Amino acid sequence: MSATDEEYLAERYGRSPSARAQRLGRVGIGLLALVGLAVALWVAVAFADQPVRWDDVGYRVDGPASTQITFDVIMDPGTTATCRVQALSSSYAQVGVLDVAVGPADTRTSRYVETIPTAEEAVTAIVDTCTIG
Repeated sequence: MSATDEEYLAERYGRSPSARAQRLGRVGIGLLALVGLAVALWVAVAFADQPVRWDDVGYRVDGPASTQITFDVIMDPGTTATCRVQALSSSYAQVGVLDVAVGPADTRTSRYVETIPTAEEAVTAIVDTCTIG
């Protein structure tokens, strides 16, 4: 390939990045990957040892005055907790709330079914939070 061909190709497609630019790009990608790994590790550690967790299983709207919620609580056997469940309207406004004492149980996962009194008809029910004690 002649020098004029190389000049033509460089003009048309751009010059190859220098070795320094390639090295800086690789270092930048490596640092980005390292930061991503650190964030993933932090999230895994932060959520790994939660003393109590919950899973919303389902709900049933019984009418404008009440909604039933079914949920699982996951915590160490023999532990007690208080879970706040709430019923929400179509605009996500809280139309009913109930604090439920859960546990102690013999197993790590226990299922609970509770009826939440509501001020108006709800469209869903969820567990808002659970705390040990």
